[in-house]
Amino acid sequence: MNKFIAGVAALAVVAGVAACSEKGGNEIVVGIAGPMTGENAVFGGQIRAGVEQAIEDINAAGGVNGKKLVAKIGDDACDPKQAVNVANQIASAKAKVVIGHYCSGSSIPASAVYAEEGVVQLSPASTNPAYTDNRPAAGTTFRVCGRDDQQGGIAGKYLLEKQAGKKVAIVNDKSSYGKGLADETQKTFEAGGQKPVLVESITAGEKDYSALISKIKQSGAEVVYYGGYYQQAGLIVRQMREQGVSATLMGGDALQSSEFLGITGKGGEGTMFTFPPDQRKLASAADVVSKLKAKKIEPEGFTLYSYAALQVWADAAKAAKSEDAKAVAAEINKQTFKTVAGDFKFDQKGDPTVAGFVFFEFKDGGYVQM
Repeated sequence: MNKFIAGVAALAVVAGVAACSEKGGNEIVVGIAGPMTGENAVFGGQIRAGVEQAIEDINAAGGVNGKKLVAKIGDDACDPKQAVNVANQIASAKAKVVIGHYCSGSSIPASAVYAEEGVVQLSPASTNPAYTDNRPAAGTTFRVCGRDDQQGGIAGKYLLEKQAGKKVAIVNDKSSYGKGLADETQKTFEAGGQKPVLVESITAGEKDYSALISKIKQSGAEVVYYGGYYQQAGLIVRQMREQGVSATLMGGDALQSSEFLGITGKGGEGTMFTFPPDQRKLASAADVVSKLKAKKIEPEGFTLYSYAALQVWADAAKAAKSEDAKAVAAEINKQTFKTVAGDFKFDQKGDPTVAGFVFFEFKDGGYVQM
């Protein structure tokens, strides 16, 4: 999104929140937090699109406890310090719930602010186990996506069984998400009796990965597992192909973006990544998918998860007959929720009890479920 447009939109939201507070509590503030600008803005856009559609639909059905929902958008740019600032701004706006953040490195520090300020947090995308393993004592922190130990376990098993006998390199971008996912994949791979031929870290944001490509070439790796985001993954693949390295690249849910092939060109086809099954195909999502497509929004990635996250909160608040964070969290821990992304039930850490991952492959100018 253009930064000026994003800034104007954010100012409009803040103005709307101020007007809401003057009306005397007839509206409920919903925080939407994620990277609205920067290289991960595509994912922040998915979160925003899903939550805004959910707000529209919930309000059309009468709102929550007789009140309408209004949005306050926070741009964390996937920066931990900025995420804490966003969390404080959302809490200051008297939000009752926040859907976000995207990057685990943002969700983890922000969760302490939300817990202290009585804001229920549901992340649609943060997969690092520490986000819920170190859940604040308030018990108001949740996610609707799976965890990296689940995702990494599936990836490691795939390497052992489907890529048996091939030389594997494991690379990460040093982020909470990327390193955590790569470590979990390596743990499963080594538990199966195999050793990677190369383990390396890169610095995200760099443009030249020649040194890494040389090490991959020297190692003879036939598969490169990458823990990190699609931008660097795309550059690595493109530069591997330019230097004559044909190794297949595999990664996690942060590779899910149609923009990946815009970086790699045809050389990116065959790249694989793990992600939950395509929710766009669910009967429960058909109406929302239709509405979003009518607005020229493709509900890929975390869009429907973000919609579902607000559905969970809204249904729990209705059941509690309150927007109090602890009362709502008690209902979230108790119930099974029917959402556009399927049924959700949560364990005592705040993780969904069922969170499957499957493999997708970039193919024919897009990506398909394998």
